[in-house]
Amino acid sequence: MKDAFICDAIRTPIGRYAGVLSSVRADDLGAIPIKALRERNPKLDFAAIDDVILGCANQAGEDNRNVARMSSLLAGLPAEVPGTTVNRLCGSGMDAISIAARAIKSGEMDLLIAGGVESMSRAPFVQGKATSAFSRTAEIFDTTIGWRFVNPLMKSQYGVDSMPETAENVAEEYKIARDAQDRFALASQKKAVLAQERGFLGEEIVAVPVARGKNEVVQVDKDEHPRADTTLDSLAGLAAAFEKLGAMPMGPNGETVDQLALKRYPDTKRIEHVHTAGNSSGIVDGAAIVLLGSAEWGKKAAQKPRARIRAMATAGAEPLIMLTAPAPASAKALKKAGMTVKDIDLWEINEAFAVVPLQTARALGIDHDRINVNGGAIALGHPLGATGAILLGTALDELERTNKSTALITLCIGGGMGIATIIERV
Repeated sequence: MKDAFICDAIRTPIGRYAGVLSSVRADDLGAIPIKALRERNPKLDFAAIDDVILGCANQAGEDNRNVARMSSLLAGLPAEVPGTTVNRLCGSGMDAISIAARAIKSGEMDLLIAGGVESMSRAPFVQGKATSAFSRTAEIFDTTIGWRFVNPLMKSQYGVDSMPETAENVAEEYKIARDAQDRFALASQKKAVLAQERGFLGEEIVAVPVARGKNEVVQVDKDEHPRADTTLDSLAGLAAAFEKLGAMPMGPNGETVDQLALKRYPDTKRIEHVHTAGNSSGIVDGAAIVLLGSAEWGKKAAQKPRARIRAMATAGAEPLIMLTAPAPASAKALKKAGMTVKDIDLWEINEAFAVVPLQTARALGIDHDRINVNGGAIALGHPLGATGAILLGTALDELERTNKSTALITLCIGGGMGIATIIERV
């Protein structure tokens, strides 16, 4: 099979929920890094692009009409360039890149744009249609994140634990204490703030113009979510943000979350909720894209590649402990590449919750000093469909900055899945 090369990667800053980017529509947000790609590559024939593939986990609001197509048109790409949107929840951006890479590897395509976009601030409320005549009840769901329109069979067979609940399940099953998670969260904040101060993150960011008032436009060019004032004491003082879930009926027979946990762990005398807003990823807005091409196209266009996609893999896991899936997904990718954990110089393990990189590192035997060296989603936030593409760009920049060779990027995915991609500098 042919090689798929990464030629460029760029992203917007990441804005807090209801923050600096909340006034920007998802389709406009996705267009901004595509426009920047055009400006950074003036000699590139954008009419030659075979497809634009973007990941988006929501697709219930302004991003509902194939946001990849809308963003590419808004970015000024020729109308002849098609676009498609994919949804693998938190892994959508990475999945979009994988689909593009496979198209190149198979010889079907030569040049693609892939990545993802998510405006969690602008995710709408949705209401289903009536299920019976003259119904006077209405159920409304917030589409920002999590389950809606739950299938009763799914609930009875697999449970529909939310991401925070599955994080609690993993922490309990693998005995990952609150203190360990808070210490990891503090390190993420400190590394991200230091990376900002050194200008590392700025290298991958294109500014987003945001209107303020009638006559002012501000160029937002810095991630909004990191907190420089974070301390271990401030993290330890945070109440369990998801403790209220313990009293929610979730089981097929009306059992609460804590009752189900007691059944799973009969020796547990008290269910301790260990996840807080401080050791969990932030709800945010952002977009990122990657330019991928074949060797043949690169030679013809005189475009120098930065890295190649060495291997890609996805894996499933038990939905109740879905956050454990990055480990088997990474193991599959390593096996495909004929590599071992020690062959990877840098790891980007998405920090949906601190328990994810901690459990993945333990399962695979990864040295912590190679994980998320510029911070992760606890500090920067997790714009669902865009995160995989953001992490890939961050890893690529860090490989070049430190003259290292390989990186593995992996994310957990709602519903019990994981995704992983290995890149190698060329």
